[in-house]
Amino acid sequence: MDITKKRIGIVGGGQLGKMMILDAKRLGFYIVTLDPTKDCPSHSISDEMIVASFNDTDAYRRLAGLVDVITYEFEHIHSSILEALENEGHTVYPSIKSLKIIQNKFTQKEALFKNNIPVPKFEAVTGTNEITDICKKFGYPVMLKTTHGGYDGKGNALIRTREDIDEAYRMLGSGASGLMLEQYINFNKEISIIATRGIDGKRVTYPPVENKHQNSILDTTIAPAQINETITQKARKIAEDVMEVFDGVGTFCVEMFVADNDTIYVNEVAPRPHNSGHFTIEACITSQFENHIRSITGLPLGSTDLLTPAVMINLLGNDSGKAKLTGLAEAYKDPFVHVHLYGKSVVANGRKMGHITAVGKTVDEALQRAEHAKGILQIVGE
Repeated sequence: MDITKKRIGIVGGGQLGKMMILDAKRLGFYIVTLDPTKDCPSHSISDEMIVASFNDTDAYRRLAGLVDVITYEFEHIHSSILEALENEGHTVYPSIKSLKIIQNKFTQKEALFKNNIPVPKFEAVTGTNEITDICKKFGYPVMLKTTHGGYDGKGNALIRTREDIDEAYRMLGSGASGLMLEQYINFNKEISIIATRGIDGKRVTYPPVENKHQNSILDTTIAPAQINETITQKARKIAEDVMEVFDGVGTFCVEMFVADNDTIYVNEVAPRPHNSGHFTIEACITSQFENHIRSITGLPLGSTDLLTPAVMINLLGNDSGKAKLTGLAEAYKDPFVHVHLYGKSVVANGRKMGHITAVGKTVDEALQRAEHAKGILQIVGE
């Protein structure tokens, strides 16, 4: 079978799915997207759209009947039905075995710890008395997390003192869902590595990048990370080891903390392309999205070499209503600035509406260009 005749199903039609499709269509693949929103970012470039809930079993079965391989653009999806489809002989990448472990932050950390991947101390908790006891053992501050569903800071509560425990517990549902307590790492830098593993087991890793967050949402990614060679090599080895832990096929992101004495801890793993890997579109020989498509269809992986320093800055909504962009022509007076708009019709505070990637001869030059463009571009609600 001609590989490019394979049909790809993508669960999720957001910006990550859209960027997967852009590379997949360039290679001639037929794409079917499942998403509950008719005008999601992927709708205009999908060959077929299934508009249905992510919990709609019949919709997943319809998707499986239309395609040769299924992938997903985010992890908070109906893994049980995908597992049933996988058991019936349908191909799903990354595997549902790895997805189910990663979906639960506690079992994710357990799997990493058991395989000697460095992680912060962590324990499952059920109530405030137990939280109090473990806080004494870990020392303050500590991070209380829901085990399922959190992203962009949602599902996390920082406990600085004993007085914060009751409020943090209440904020995260008073034990209605799983909770875990995690040692707070006083890190010097947050970094991440995008890694891809093919069906044949061959792996590639991208250069480590440095991430800066505002209000727990990724704001800026700097490529390459401003770290020494020892940390770089250590981080790449950890990312490769993580890929083996989850026996992953596809593109993954491994988020890490760099603490004193060049100590590295893995924070979280995402079984998909990631916001911090957007820089790869302009700055690397092969983007994270193309390598994801290559990996799940059995094509050889492309080079991850960094061609130029780059900085990515997210364009977040700070208004509400129908989305309106201003300043694009002015921002594009800099020929080294690239703007990506996700096609979301409605803006909301903190919603990811697009991103800017600027390149330069140095990181500082790229950062100045990206920040200048961000100051010009505005996405507001009409």
